[in-house]
Amino acid sequence: MTRLPLTLACGDYEIVRALMDGSVRPDGIDLTVLTAMDSTTRHWRFLRNREFDAAEVSGSSYLVARDQGLPFRAIPVFLHRRFRHGFIFINTGKGIKKPIDLIGRRVGLKQFQSTANNWMRGILEHEYGVPHKSMQWFVELDESIEFAAPPDLKITRLSHAQSVETLLLEGELDAVLHPDLIKPIVTKDPRVARLFPDYKREEIAYVRKTGIFPIMHVLGIRQEVIDAHPWVAINLYQAFNQAKALAMKRMENPRIVPLAWYREAWEEQEEILGPDPWAYGLTDQNRKTLETLVGYSHEQGLIKRRPTLDELFLNVSQGRKRGDVYRI
Repeated sequence: MTRLPLTLACGDYEIVRALMDGSVRPDGIDLTVLTAMDSTTRHWRFLRNREFDAAEVSGSSYLVARDQGLPFRAIPVFLHRRFRHGFIFINTGKGIKKPIDLIGRRVGLKQFQSTANNWMRGILEHEYGVPHKSMQWFVELDESIEFAAPPDLKITRLSHAQSVETLLLEGELDAVLHPDLIKPIVTKDPRVARLFPDYKREEIAYVRKTGIFPIMHVLGIRQEVIDAHPWVAINLYQAFNQAKALAMKRMENPRIVPLAWYREAWEEQEEILGPDPWAYGLTDQNRKTLETLVGYSHEQGLIKRRPTLDELFLNVSQGRKRGDVYRI
């Protein structure tokens, strides 16, 4: 039987390696995996141009897309998670010593819509008492999907010649929230530091308090693919789970990673986060994490209504494989 050709754009991760090298093949699908692009480019090309059949995509941008009625669906596969306390950067000359010192400050962002920034704003507001509307936001890039910001949200779009990293170094910005490590941190420039110097301690305290290991990305699928082939959702979900299981089994072996205390780090992760912190599906813990993200998105003006998770994610818990009859 002819296999359905589909393109998948995602990061080059260990947990998808088996899909990339073909050792796991989704039933009935001939999958072409594309990894040679950064996250911002991938999200833009999927959500704006619909260039791929399926893609790892920003959780926040997916919520905005669905809120605006755009033709995308998702399955509960979460290829990227990350704690975010260590990605709040400050200019060291501005007297910022604690989170509340950010109130009234000028804060830079690559995008307002970025899932990482969504989480950081929500965490600052709900865990540290820093309302997101108490800061002035300066945004470097166009949003993956444009949205109408609330009138009381202070957002300024920077010119294309301006960089939030440079403005932070020069003192034009007091702080920057960023999805990645910025160059001044990597090069140890004394003009820039983290808001939380011992960010790992803050992150461990956060997950022990809330149970949340923040989800950054979901697995989006074009609506027309689901309309034509509803079985694709569950077959892709099963394949992603198989690929992750193979990766986790391989990564348990400390010999494959050139780190002296790798096994100790693995065991520390298990003690704090449990045996499968990268779990897919709408588990109770994933529901809490996703509902928190939905709540932050609504609170920050990214979406007009709060959808249920059953509206946002296709049902992959029923049915078996291609040819079976089941409901999506």
